[in-house]
Amino acid sequence: MARHVLEASAARFPDRMALQIISPRGAERWSYARLLAAVRGCGTGLLARGLRPGDRVLMRLGNEVAFPVAFLGAIAAGLVPVPTPAGLTVAEITRMAALLGPALIVAGDGVALPEPLPCPAVTAAEVMGWEALPPCDWDMGDPERLAYAVFTSGTSGRAQAVGHAHRAIWARGMMHRGWEGIGDGDRVLHAGAFNWTYTLGTGLMDPWTVGAVAMVPAPGVEAAALPLLMKRFDVTVFAAAPGVYRQMLRAPMPALPKLRHGLSAGEAMAAALRAAWETATGRAVHEALGMTEVSTYVSGCEARPQVPGSAGWVQPGRRVAVLGEDGLPVARGAVGVLAVHRSDPGLMLGYLGDAAATEARFRGEWFVTGDLAEISAEGAVFYRGRADDLMNAGGFRVSPLEVEAAMRACPGIADCAVTEVEVRVGVRVIACFYLADAPLDEAALAAHAETCLARYKQPRLWVRLDALPRSTNNKLNRRALAGLIPPIAQGPIAQGV
Repeated sequence: MARHVLEASAARFPDRMALQIISPRGAERWSYARLLAAVRGCGTGLLARGLRPGDRVLMRLGNEVAFPVAFLGAIAAGLVPVPTPAGLTVAEITRMAALLGPALIVAGDGVALPEPLPCPAVTAAEVMGWEALPPCDWDMGDPERLAYAVFTSGTSGRAQAVGHAHRAIWARGMMHRGWEGIGDGDRVLHAGAFNWTYTLGTGLMDPWTVGAVAMVPAPGVEAAALPLLMKRFDVTVFAAAPGVYRQMLRAPMPALPKLRHGLSAGEAMAAALRAAWETATGRAVHEALGMTEVSTYVSGCEARPQVPGSAGWVQPGRRVAVLGEDGLPVARGAVGVLAVHRSDPGLMLGYLGDAAATEARFRGEWFVTGDLAEISAEGAVFYRGRADDLMNAGGFRVSPLEVEAAMRACPGIADCAVTEVEVRVGVRVIACFYLADAPLDEAALAAHAETCLARYKQPRLWVRLDALPRSTNNKLNRRALAGLIPPIAQGPIAQGV
């Protein structure tokens, strides 16, 4: 995988900028030749630490160059990197490390680490110092073998490590054609964090595979600064989650003559937000639907724009179906569960250490995504929500069970339930409905959430109830929760999101 991403582009364009970390003060620039040397030197450094092919490397890094260097360096040497969100708490990352069994941790400054440390750790500075080492040999082998893993929330409330094969990089070629539309002359800016698979793929690996320039904002750069940076650095393709587009539009948009189009993924983009962006910039936004286990597989593109209200089209080369309750494909126009064929090269190998959970996601030859959808007679895919209770918090799928378990430990809460609610058009947050003798201080509730949940998992809305809605057999009716929010509770947060 690492060789596929870097070697050809570095041979064609050794002096071209591969990576720029940009800010109003300027940019940190890395050429393809230097990036390739750093990645292969990192592979040598990791092996010199006694690691062997197949060992797992837990990555605890922020938006810094060490992130892609360590990720691709580990893969180049046959190791298995596991990137994790920098904002995870000690408790969260300790549970993940116990599941993963890492042989090494790569640690950035100020990022929470497992307690106690389960293995040795190296700093980001050490990783960057390995650039001067001789290049490691590419660890070539079966494309079906494990290349990397990424954690995602499961419906059980337990974080699950999604294992991907080296062949996953081949599936990204279908995204180049069916969504991103990037080539070697492009300058691609992605506004997400490195540790998000959306950024890792669309923002870094895909541009490098085709010889384009990958750009990311420096730490601390706010969304309001992005339009001027796009103009200054001649961005041709911009990628972000819908929330970033929304924040950028709060100020006048400068002319962006070099921009060809935007890309959006992580959650659905509201029609009003899309219209506002296209009016302000004169450029289209191409959306994509995907998930950690598959990455994106439905999208719009320059050659085939989306039908209004749809998630796009099945990317050329993929087999996708909508399944009924019997596990068989339904007729066009009928709603069912969206599924991807087992043969898809981008489909995960499985959840590490959980064969039962892996097999539970399949219905015969189909991997069931959990997304409800319908496919029109013309082939457009329309998203119709989730078949399970997973929430989408700013593009990250979050299990309500995990959040509820954390909040039940908060002093004063007798019981609670959480769900995702829309506080205004296109803006959705996690709401916590709790039982208590009296209303609890919201600052104290938020402080408790901050100690045990990453920011994207923390509730933003708090509602005290006398009783949680339940069915006749005492099962929680999660879908009824949103209707229990007093109108006054929505106002302040709706204005502040």
